[in-house]
Amino acid sequence: MSISKRRVEAILHKEVHDLRRSGNVVYAMVVLPLVFLIQPVIQVFTIPSSGSSTLHHEHTLVYMLAIPALVPAALAAYSIVGERVQGTLEPLLSTPVQERELVLGKALAVFLPSIAVAYAVFAFFIAVVELFAAPGVASGLVQAPDVVAQIVFTPLLVTWSIWVGMAISARSSDLRTAGQVSILVSLPTVAITSLIAFNVIPANLRVTLGFGIGLLVLDRLGWRAATSFFNRERLITTTK
Repeated sequence: MSISKRRVEAILHKEVHDLRRSGNVVYAMVVLPLVFLIQPVIQVFTIPSSGSSTLHHEHTLVYMLAIPALVPAALAAYSIVGERVQGTLEPLLSTPVQERELVLGKALAVFLPSIAVAYAVFAFFIAVVELFAAPGVASGLVQAPDVVAQIVFTPLLVTWSIWVGMAISARSSDLRTAGQVSILVSLPTVAITSLIAFNVIPANLRVTLGFGIGLLVLDRLGWRAATSFFNRERLITTTK
């Protein structure tokens, strides 16, 4: 059966409405970005012009890829367990919506705000650097390859984190536990981006291609896995 755009949009609107009432939204979209924005901002205000030459060998902007890795994981963790807590899972599964439509609608409800937050925080940081950094610091921090990496890898990381969060949510019965486990499982991705930012892992073409191809494969596998987790009979049985 083909996917119905109308049903996907209905799930999308419902999920956005539910997320607005969840405390996870405030935590994921405000607290988490602030945590990973503090260190780069401090660096901007503490590096003198004389130290700007060393920045050309660093990749501070890559550190901010932790935001698209963690924010969607926290939001997606609400997708199924939130329905269980509210008692709306069985009525939802009794509708004619397909598993693929349900997964796609819920994923889009997380993908869109996560992308918006990640890019908005990144743009804010670039603006702070350009306006307030010491002379020479902006050109050292804002390097074209790092900007491109942020633009390209953000949607890949968001997609992978969504599949992780949704899979964990489908297996959980407690909101807090689902959120914490989703964040925990996403930490290895954050560790990789942080190690690249601090030059522990070299940011060369080979590493970049490997990371990108790996994410593409994981995103594809994650879509299939997430759809399989949304088996109606299993979800209803585990809910009861």
